[in-house]
Amino acid sequence: QVQLVESGGGLVQAGGSLRLSCAASGRTFSSYGMGWFRQAPGKEREFVAAITWTGARTYYVDSVKGRFAISRENAKNTVSLQMNSLKPEDTAIYYCAATRSPALTISSVYGSWGQGTQATVSS
Repeated sequence: QVQLVESGGGLVQAGGSLRLSCAASGRTFSSYGMGWFRQAPGKEREFVAAITWTGARTYYVDSVKGRFAISRENAKNTVSLQMNSLKPEDTAIYYCAATRSPALTISSVYGSWGQGTQATVSS
């Protein structure tokens, strides 16, 4: 397993941007697929974005396509989520997670999770 720590959350107005980062410990980071999930108050956790261990393929939930971009730097053991054109409905706690499963959009296959970082978008 890897240990994950998110950062970069905050308060931003609608239309603004945030960049979330996730730092991973461990020598095997490059062998993990990485995902971002979010959970809003009173709602279930939902998949947001994921990236394969090579970075060659990315996946997004429809509601963020064209606005969010996931990327990774294996040499630095980091994965990032650039969030642009933010909307109030993007307000949530964002979690990064790691998995060795190819089913990157499914939360149950992720074995390592960070503690989460709050992103709040005001209208």
